[in-house]
Amino acid sequence: MTRPITAGSDGSQESLAALAWAAREAVRRRAPLHVVHAWRFQGQGVAGPVDRETQEGWARDALARAVGTVTERHPGLTVTSDLREGDAVAALLGAAADAETLVLGSRGHGAVVGFLLGSVGQQVIAEATRPVVLVRAGDEAAAEAAGREVVVGQQGEPEDSADVIGFAFEAAAARGATVRAVRAWALPTVFTYSPGSMALADEAGGLEQYERKALGEALAPWRERFPDVPVVEHVEMGSAGQVLLSVSANAQLVVVGRRARRTAVGARIGSVAHGVLHHAECPVAVVPHT
Repeated sequence: MTRPITAGSDGSQESLAALAWAAREAVRRRAPLHVVHAWRFQGQGVAGPVDRETQEGWARDALARAVGTVTERHPGLTVTSDLREGDAVAALLGAAADAETLVLGSRGHGAVVGFLLGSVGQQVIAEATRPVVLVRAGDEAAAEAAGREVVVGQQGEPEDSADVIGFAFEAAAARGATVRAVRAWALPTVFTYSPGSMALADEAGGLEQYERKALGEALAPWRERFPDVPVVEHVEMGSAGQVLLSVSANAQLVVVGRRARRTAVGARIGSVAHGVLHHAECPVAVVPHT
């Protein structure tokens, strides 16, 4: 059974942009679209106290309006919806588990908004077992129609980033876009380069050539699998987050990997994913490493 593209919706402009992106992605991939609206009873509205039935009605109406907009724009698209009361993190993680991709709205340059206030958005991104795409309110389909690149970051050994690169190639193939694969590197320290890796670098003709060789090896199986997808290999010295952001101006999607770490206050995503999520102008896909 084909997994759906799932979008979180709460009526905010960010979530509506995310829903529009998710619908286009579902059409491209010939997948169904599933829309989830999570709500929690507050007992208080703008004008004063409200009962549970009234608040649930507001949430149901907002979900119906969102679904109606999508079905009007994409009449051939299969759309299902789900109204969930309770913890937003649990609702979204549950929805993500059954999805091909979970799509959420993001303010960018700040916290994820809507029902993802505070640390909720970060928890969802950090704990989801499926890719999560963050979309800002200003996102437009024109960026996709213009054929902008799909930018993907690659680090470590080929197997370390296989899921991330695979997602980028699949996205590019569905869009007829070019993949720009980025590998950033820094001058070595005793903590980042082992004697063995330095020997390999010398054999490859120097550090930059070693990095180019590593990127080429990581891309090789995906070039073979997607021979019609044009690829640009981009190797640059600098921090991974800064290099990715520097090339994202001509991107329709940036794809980064995620290795979550646990702290005393909950799950946290890596600094590269965190920086790109907050500052990239285009949608960002965060793909968990397996």
